[in-house]
Amino acid sequence: MQREVTLSSVRCPYCRKDFEPSPYQRSQRVCGQPLCQKQRRADYHRQKQENDPAYAETCRNSQAKWRQAHPDYQRQYREQHPDSVTRNRARQPQRDRKRRLRHAVLEKNTSAFDLKPAVSAVWLVGPAAADLEKNNLASTEVFLLQSVPRVAPLRSAP
Repeated sequence: MQREVTLSSVRCPYCRKDFEPSPYQRSQRVCGQPLCQKQRRADYHRQKQENDPAYAETCRNSQAKWRQAHPDYQRQYREQHPDSVTRNRARQPQRDRKRRLRHAVLEKNTSAFDLKPAVSAVWLVGPAAADLEKNNLASTEVFLLQSVPRVAPLRSAP
């Protein structure tokens, strides 16, 4: 059964399906599917924390208050979920590398100077490059090889 798309239908940004907005909430931009609504709320929460320092502080205080009320939660969780502990230990070296790169002031660094424009590209490759975001400063070694002009071979005298 194919659903008819009308002029008032809207496309959900999460599931990409067309839906009819509620007649009571014409500005509705997300369909009513539980997963889409969950994603909408998570996006709102993330955006609100980034843009509203008071809201972000309230969230941090709430989390700290919960942790104080449940001091043994982490220990009990690790005891009940040993596979999670194993997975966390395996991923920790990657998180450590990422943290070291951040502290090395490589992430979001915009202090590169364009000394002499050239038609070239710089590619940063290797396992550590995957952890960099918005980086435009790369340390590299450059070898300039200048071509040697060819000299015509000497001809012997007849």
